[in-house]
Amino acid sequence: MQELNPFRKFLQLLPGMVLLIMAMVPAFCCFSQEKPAYYKEVMAFKHQDSLRFPAKGQVLFIGSSSFTNWKDVQEYFPGVSILNRAFGGSSLIHLIYYQNVIIYPYQPAQIVIYCGENDFAGDARLPADSVVYRFKKLFTDIRTRLPKVPIVYVCMKPSPARKRMLAKYEVANFEIREYLRKQKKARYVDVYEAMLLPDRSPNGALFLSDSLHMNASGYKLWQGILKKSLKKK
Repeated sequence: MQELNPFRKFLQLLPGMVLLIMAMVPAFCCFSQEKPAYYKEVMAFKHQDSLRFPAKGQVLFIGSSSFTNWKDVQEYFPGVSILNRAFGGSSLIHLIYYQNVIIYPYQPAQIVIYCGENDFAGDARLPADSVVYRFKKLFTDIRTRLPKVPIVYVCMKPSPARKRMLAKYEVANFEIREYLRKQKKARYVDVYEAMLLPDRSPNGALFLSDSLHMNASGYKLWQGILKKSLKKK
């Protein structure tokens, strides 16, 4: 058999090389500094764990600041045992990157995710489909490792400070909802519609002065919507 010349060999290898580079790009873009983004926050979780490791079988909250700032979340759901491992500023890429640290060691009974806003905030040109793809990647990773654990996704909220992004949020929320409808042990929780005024503008009364993060009224609203989806003790 005639040996392939070097150029033809290169052409055969090219598709696989392209896929590998595409897989590596997000990590290099987000974690090109000496230590990965949010390394300090995640190491703080590991330090807490070293002092007293959390009991297994809890409802695990992961995601960005909407969960991070919910410091008293356990008081809102007294019948649910909650472990909060969200870190502010995180995107879906960060959850994927740190999943071996912030998810699997805890052997959760349920996983609740709030993330996606910061993906758009970090890249104004990012299309909705890219965020949906990232969510599917995270969901698939979790489902592969924890096939029996229910997963809840709390949709992206309409923050007044990010009004320019709301159209993308709506598209991504819709696509994620449709995706989860076809998955087992998965649920989509819609907080978006309840946070709008009659003219479909964001309800500023639910937010702090930064018009980005929620106040107690916002979390109270979330309590009423989310409580039916959480796994009780």
